[in-house]
Amino acid sequence: MRLSWINDERENPGKNAPGFLELASPNPETEKKRDGRSLLVLMCLADLEFDYINPYDSSSRINNVIIPEYITQGALCLFFLVTGHWCMSLLCVPYLYYNFRLYTRRQHLIDVTEIFNQLHWEKKLRLFKLFYLIILLFLAIFWMILTALEDHDYD
Repeated sequence: MRLSWINDERENPGKNAPGFLELASPNPETEKKRDGRSLLVLMCLADLEFDYINPYDSSSRINNVIIPEYITQGALCLFFLVTGHWCMSLLCVPYLYYNFRLYTRRQHLIDVTEIFNQLHWEKKLRLFKLFYLIILLFLAIFWMILTALEDHDYD
């Protein structure tokens, strides 16, 4: 996975557009994309904590990946449900419900004025989400390998 800055002030002095971090992956799997988005949010929060970027840029970068993260999670859960992977679908439901609850309560976006007050909590939340997604990734790989080995035994 390759990380690169787009419209960075250091590379393009004089441009007023805020930069954002682009994740370029040679293998566009949904699990890796979600892990990358969570990692992007954690990096933005760490940059904000150490005062490398201002709160407005940090919150706009984070808010730009929230809705795609929710849509990807919902699509993956639906995909597991449609393809008959009931265990993986059930493991995705709590995270999907949490995202849905945040979205319906309109608490899914980060407020620019409150970002420093919520910084510690947001970092813990994003780390928890990242570990949850990594566990789901390893379980998906495990089930894929197990299914491939079972299919191979019957041939």
